[in-house]
Amino acid sequence: MSFSRSVAGDCGSPLVRRRRVGLLDLFSLWRQRKQLAQLDATRLDDIGLTEAEARTEARRAPWDVPQHWLR
Repeated sequence: MSFSRSVAGDCGSPLVRRRRVGLLDLFSLWRQRKQLAQLDATRLDDIGLTEAEARTEARRAPWDVPQHWLR
């Protein structure tokens, strides 16, 4: 038995799975970015971000999702 990826993207195949971005995902992302904006420099250092990086990420629109969500 062999599997091949179709050009149309057979979502039923176990080899081809696409993540669907839903409203709850967007709300969760918005909430996380809002919380990120409130972290102080010490906590940002703990997660390896600068204040500028955190500010840039926090300002992104909720529908501006990470690229790996779209694959």
